[in-house]
Amino acid sequence: MSRNKLLFVLLGSSLLAGCAADYLNNYDTMTLASGDSQKANQLLQTVDPYNPASNNTKIEGDGARSVGVVQRYRVPPPPPPSTNMTVNVGPAGVSTQ
Repeated sequence: MSRNKLLFVLLGSSLLAGCAADYLNNYDTMTLASGDSQKANQLLQTVDPYNPASNNTKIEGDGARSVGVVQRYRVPPPPPPSTNMTVNVGPAGVSTQ
């Protein structure tokens, strides 16, 4: 009989512990989205939130211009020409007395 009581107590405590685990997941902290309820409600009331031009699937463009852009991207421009200029910095040959 005592074994049945022990089994009954373990079964009852495990059922109660299962209910308490869900209760312990609730925290008294603030989230990063706190205070955004007005913005969320405003977005819910928006009739058409998308830009009307987003339905346009015909994107106009110039093919030759696009090819030129891609070629300029793939082939880097030549380096600038080097200059044969010598720059002396500082007092070379000048005596200060």
